[in-house]
Amino acid sequence: MIDWDSIDTVLLDMDGTLLDLHFDNFFWTKHIPREYARRNQLPEAEASEALMARISQNRGTLEWYCVDYWSEQLDMDIPALKRELKHMVSLRPFVPEFLSALREGARDVVMVTNAHRKTLDIKMEQVDITPWFHRIVVSHELAAAKEEQAFWHALQEHHPFDPARTLLIDDTETVLEAAQTYGIAHLLTLLQPDSQRQKRIDTRFPGIHHFDEIMPGAAKPA
Repeated sequence: MIDWDSIDTVLLDMDGTLLDLHFDNFFWTKHIPREYARRNQLPEAEASEALMARISQNRGTLEWYCVDYWSEQLDMDIPALKRELKHMVSLRPFVPEFLSALREGARDVVMVTNAHRKTLDIKMEQVDITPWFHRIVVSHELAAAKEEQAFWHALQEHHPFDPARTLLIDDTETVLEAAQTYGIAHLLTLLQPDSQRQKRIDTRFPGIHHFDEIMPGAAKPA
């Protein structure tokens, strides 16, 4: 599936790619509605419906991923609430082995995440995988979400890479579409980002279940 000899740069998403998306899905669809209902004396079902409608309006934007924005909008300390559940943060299978194999080669290994820096820090307190990366790129710090072309242009400006020799692995297909539009040649998705939900069978990009399916060897000398 992957011709590793054609890859110089590996861009890896975090949530749903390296980390199990179950934490995020549980947090936003269960924990936050429950807490919002309790604080506002609402039935939980009513709170959940109202919140999901409100949150979905911002999908794919920096605000959608911004814990400071939602803390203000909902009058709740979102980072503190995430810390309450940080024990649920977990790596997807074979992530340490995959990252270790990548770093044994000559490729540039970069995390590219839409997660807010505060969210990243909370998760890395639980499962610190940062030492395996040459760089961590947070979309908020480039002023554009990965769904936007502005992100990829800013990434190129700050951390130059050859799109033709770059692999992006991401569980969000709108992000993969944006990367494809920019010219990134090698694109891969995850078939089961959330271990507690059904495996996806209708992805628009090639997909894997776990990283043991694409373990790289060392890059050959040029």
